[in-house]
This record gives sequence, C-alpha cells and structure tokens, in this order.
Amino acid sequence: MSDLAEKLAKLKDTAESQLKECGVTDIDQELLQTLVNRLRTMINNKDATLVSGKDASELETVRRNFVQKKLGITDKEKAMAAIHKVVEKMSGIRMKSRPAFYYLVQQELS
Repeated sequence: MSDLAEKLAKLKDTAESQLKECGVTDIDQELLQTLVNRLRTMINNKDATLVSGKDASELETVRRNFVQKKLGITDKEKAMAAIHKVVEKMSGIRMKSRPAFYYLVQQELS
C-alpha cells in the first residue's frame, strides 16, 4: 500500500470512528469514500483534514466551499444552521475529521 493510500485509509478510519461516536449506525461507505478522496491533494496538511468548530472563518469556509459549491445549497441561514448542529453533535470530539464533519453536514441538509 502506498503512503498516500495508507494516509487516506487512516483518514477514513478516523472519520468512521467519529461518525459512530456521533450515533451514525449505517454509514454510507460510498459517500464517505468520496469525501475522503476529495482531500487526497491535501492529505499531508493536517489542518486541511480537520475542522475547527470554534473558528467562525473556518465554518464560513465549510459553508462556501462545501455546502454551496459541492452541495449547491445557497441558503446561507439553512447552511449555517446545519453546520452549527454538526458542531454541537461533534462537540465531544477535539480533532474533528473533515470527512466526518462534511458527512454529517450533508446528512443534516438532506
């Protein structure tokens, strides 16, 4: 297994673990793998693989770059409400995995 593949597998395992910790019992593996693969070019930047739930500019970036650009949801209030629900849901997790965070945001909005 290549170094990249190992890092992506570890990122996916971490995301799965965090999703289970947040009460997700039936994880859509295909969706999770897609979210992990989107980070393949940034896998060596630890900050890029994590989400800070206390940083307003980080949450705005999530809204703009994921919710708006990837999910096509332009309602800012609806998007931020979902993001804040996920921050609350993941409040017990110090190092929030970006794929797990995105997965939960997408779940909130669907």
